[in-house]
Amino acid sequence: MSLNNLLAQRKTAIIKNWFTLAVETYPPDTASFLKKQKDPFANPVGRTVSLGLEGLFNELLKEMDYEIITSFLDPIIRIRAIQNFSPAHAVSFIFLLKKVIRENIKKEALEEQLFNELLLFESKIDQLVMIAFNLYMQCKEKIYDLKANEMRNSTYKAFKRAGLVRDWPVDEPDIKPNINE
Repeated sequence: MSLNNLLAQRKTAIIKNWFTLAVETYPPDTASFLKKQKDPFANPVGRTVSLGLEGLFNELLKEMDYEIITSFLDPIIRIRAIQNFSPAHAVSFIFLLKKVIRENIKKEALEEQLFNELLLFESKIDQLVMIAFNLYMQCKEKIYDLKANEMRNSTYKAFKRAGLVRDWPVDEPDIKPNINE
């Protein structure tokens, strides 16, 4: 049996275990809430992570289309970027999939053919981490840009209120031919 077939058969258990480990990267109270609250409106973060992990796993079983991977990974990474995870911590949940897969296929992994397939599959997971890291950095750059613009605008408004800034009129330049010449 091929690794992809085996993983597809055990997909539900793998995704469930991966979700559990992924939410455990949050503080204990948050992790408990994310695991227990099933209402998507009361727990949008848990819902986003759950759907994202399932989509990512399905794509790892296929050819890994970059656009599809990004569509599942981006919402998760955006959440983690806003929550001020470090870059390593933000993407660490992806590495946890390796652990989950190894635990789910212990006996079968001893076969040499399956072991080689596992190594190839794990390199796809590593590629996923690199994509996630790039997404995280893009999100952080956007956050820093927004904060810098907010600071600049608030400083400008404070200076203007204090009378330290003067707006110059935006008139057309006075370019009239001098008739007296």
